[in-house]
Formats: sequence, C-alpha cells, structure tokens
Amino acid sequence: MEHSDFMTHKNGRQRKLAGAPLPPENMRDIDREDMSSSEPDVEAETEGLIRESDSEDSRHKVRPGIRGELGNVLLLLFLYVLQGIPLGLAGSIPLILQSKNVSYKDQAFFSFVFWPFSLKLLWAPLVDALYFSKFGRRKSWLVPTQYLLGLFMLYLSLTVNSLLQSEGGPKVVTLTAVFFMLAFLAATQDIAVDGWALTMLSRENVGYASTCNSVGQTAGYFLGNVLFLALESADFCNKYLRVEPKDTGIVTLSDFLLFWGAMFLVSTTLVAILKRENQQGKGKRRVHEETQGVMETYKLLLSIIKMPTVFTFCSLLLTAKIGFSAADAVTGLKLVEAGVPKEQLALLAVPMVPLQILLPLIISKYTAGPKPLDVFYKAFPFRLLIGLGYAVLVWWTPSVKQEGGFPVYYYAIVLLSYALHQVALYSMYVACMAFHAKVSDPLIGGTYMTLLNTVTNLGGNWPSTVALWMVDPLTSKECQGAVGQSCGSPEEAGLCVKEGGFCVTTLDGYYVESVVCVVIGLAWWLWLGKKMRRLQEQSPTAWRCRANQ
Repeated sequence: MEHSDFMTHKNGRQRKLAGAPLPPENMRDIDREDMSSSEPDVEAETEGLIRESDSEDSRHKVRPGIRGELGNVLLLLFLYVLQGIPLGLAGSIPLILQSKNVSYKDQAFFSFVFWPFSLKLLWAPLVDALYFSKFGRRKSWLVPTQYLLGLFMLYLSLTVNSLLQSEGGPKVVTLTAVFFMLAFLAATQDIAVDGWALTMLSRENVGYASTCNSVGQTAGYFLGNVLFLALESADFCNKYLRVEPKDTGIVTLSDFLLFWGAMFLVSTTLVAILKRENQQGKGKRRVHEETQGVMETYKLLLSIIKMPTVFTFCSLLLTAKIGFSAADAVTGLKLVEAGVPKEQLALLAVPMVPLQILLPLIISKYTAGPKPLDVFYKAFPFRLLIGLGYAVLVWWTPSVKQEGGFPVYYYAIVLLSYALHQVALYSMYVACMAFHAKVSDPLIGGTYMTLLNTVTNLGGNWPSTVALWMVDPLTSKECQGAVGQSCGSPEEAGLCVKEGGFCVTTLDGYYVESVVCVVIGLAWWLWLGKKMRRLQEQSPTAWRCRANQ
C-alpha cells in the first residue's frame, strides 16, 4: 500500500518518508493481491485430492476453523512482525541522519535502501523454484534469510555508533550498504513467508494470510520506527516516562539492534527445529505445490511487458508520481531541519491509523465500477495542491517555533495536512489497485498483479531518490561577514566560517523542487493522465497475454 508522505521516509507499502508507523508503499505493498490471486491456483491443484477425500470427510466431518489453526496464524503473524522490524529501523535512519546535518545527496544515496521491496520480482522466481525438498520449500529460504538478518543486526549493534558518530560525519555509504542488505533480506523473507502462508493454512483459512501480513508488518514497522524513535529520544522519555531527567533515552540504537538480532536468531532456530512444512494434520488436506521453471517465469514476465497496453500502462505508472516526489521525499526531513522533533513527527502518524483502515473501504465503493482510474485522475490535482501546501507548511514552521517547542495548534495543522494527503493518496492507490485487478489475465493473475505492483512501487521510488539528490544543487547560499568568500561547496563553506563569516541560504532548493514538481505533475495530468484514462476503454483481450490465448 502506498504511504509516501512526509511522515514516512517514503514505501513501503512505498512504506519510505521519515517516521511513519506504517511502512513506505514499496515496503508495504506486500502483494496481498498475490496471495488472493494465487489462492485459486492452489484450489485447482488440490481439486483432485479433495474429490478423493470426500468419503473420508463425510465420515469425520472435520472443519479446522480458525481455532484449529491458531498456532499457524500466530506463527505467520510473528514472522511478518519480524519482517517489519528492519524496515522500521531503516525508515528511522534518515531522521537520525538529518539531525546530524548530513547533505541531501547523502539522504538520496541512503534512499536506495528502500528499493528492494520494489524490485523483489526480479529474484522471486528463484526463491520459488530453488530449494531443498527435505528441509522444506519455504524454510530453505526463510531460515538462512532470518539468520542473516539476525547476524547483520548484531553486527550493526556493535558498529552503528561509530558509523553515525565518526569525526568526518556519519558514514553514509556503509550505513546504506548494511541497511540495503537488511531490506533485501526482509524482501526475500517476505517472498518465502507469502508462499508458505498458502500451504501452512488450510484452504478454508488461507484468507487470514493477508490479515497476518498487514497487521504483522504494520506492527513490526511501528516497533522499529515510532516506538524506537520515542524511546531513543531523551526529550520524549524525560517528558513522559521519567521522574528524573537524563541525557539519553531509555534505549539506544545499539541496544535495540542487539535485542532484535538475538530475537531473530532464537526464533529462527525454533522454527527450523519445531515447525515442519505441509504437515498433514487432522482435518487438513496436504497441498501439493507445483514448481514453475525459473526461465519459464521470466519469459512469462517478458511476454506480459511486451504487450502494447501493458507497456503503455507501465510507462505511465513509472512517471505518474514525479509531481509528488518533492512533497513525499523531502518534506519530513525539512521539518526536522526546521526543529520539529523527529519522535513527535513519527507519533503524529499514529492517529492516522484508523483513517488508513477506513479509507480503502470507503474509496473502494467508487472504484468498483468499470472505470476505476476516473478516481485516480480526479484525485491527482488535489494531491499536487496538497504538495504545495506542504511547502507552505515548511516555510511557516520556523516562525511558529517557541522556546518550549511548538504549540499544540501547529501539530493540529500538521495532522490535518497529513489527513488530507492520505485521502488523496488512498484515492489514487485504491483506484490503481482496482484497475490492476480488473485487467490482470486470470490465467496468470499472481504474476501479472505482482508485475504491475512492482512497477507502481518503482514509479514512486526513483522520483523520490532524484528529488533528494537535487535539493543541494538547487539551493543557493552566500557567505556573510567574510568578504570574497562563498558557500557553493562544503569546502567553500568551511573557508567562509574560518574567515569569520557564516553561510546564509538565499534560495532553498526544496521550494524550487516543489514548484517544478507541481508544474511537471500538472503537465502529466493534462496530457498523459487522459491517456491513462483511455486505457480503460481497451477490450479485455488487449490485456491478455498471448502465451495464454
């Protein structure tokens, strides 16, 4: 699900802008559609087994129900919670880096951490097809992946302080490499758990898999992001949780990483030893899984992309979010730069959870018809306008700051801005997902939907990375108090300060980006947006893969 707003360092599900309790859109688009679309395939595979066991069922008349599989449901929920922890931590790092005054080019470089969930389709066929049958199809990937996650977190617990507090500033390249690997491993774990869910639960209860996915990953992201930022903040802990103030929070990043690293290792060991795959229990039919060849899967993806309608639609998806990139990727960091406490910014997302649950239910009523993209098109200009409102909010923030922080009415306005953004964002997201479901070839629904979701997520990732990268080049600064000096580069800024001057920002690149992005977005809406709406008029056969006709 898409959550690219200033409360999330842009998504997951691109669940990524800094500090949201829910993951970025790319991180949260956990392909629930894959589960639902794969379920008919599993049913088809087991149809023969069902007929063979009808007489046995009539004798026993056993229906497992949710109580009979409560252990499996809780295990899935726990695995998805574990998946959300590294994603939440990755979402908190940009806020921590911003408080240490890193450049926006460094922020752009770190934003590559959020790409794996948007690219996991590239290696998903490998995870699905290559495994050790004696150990288990899903455990062959789940167990080593989670062990590596635990080991990486233990490594980080020993080194993260030196990486963040080195003399030359935070070591962004190393941090990016380690957290990219964490996100890559979490995305791989997601593929394995999604597949295991289809056979771990009975046919009657497989629908609970998507619930475990959504609730578990959201809870894990909340623990790794919002809860961590709150407990790590000395100001928050002194104000709300302590009697005597101290200079540090209740937990440190090292402590948090050490605890969850150990938790990964212990829980993975228990799963490896105690949990067996496709265990045939009372009242549950064993599901036989077919394995599609790796090359066949990649050829199928290529054949889908080559279809004229799909190629056009994917091109539009890759460019649709350029107009929102400055608002989505930079706003939260600018608010932190202006003095808004990062933990308060994260906590403001908590009241939005009920809204985020209700909005898809409400909007789906308007996207259930034959033209769901009409909702996408109508919400587009409102989201652009809200982006300009974010720029005004950032400009207004320094003038509101008081000695004790920010007044309550300021946070109320931020919360209202966030809520309005969520309405526009979810209108576009639900409409897009409805159209994906409408056009996907039912014979290859899982692969088709995953491809469209991947392109949608990637269409939000690359503009945000570019937006972060361009903030510094578009910013103009001048040296005041030192004649003949300038502030065009870090070296020149250092000379300015050395000569007794100081650098003053004369033009903030964020505001330049905000205007440019809105202009590009309006142009896209007026020309390409209409082209996207016309795709709804294509016949169903135009969306069917020739390989299946």
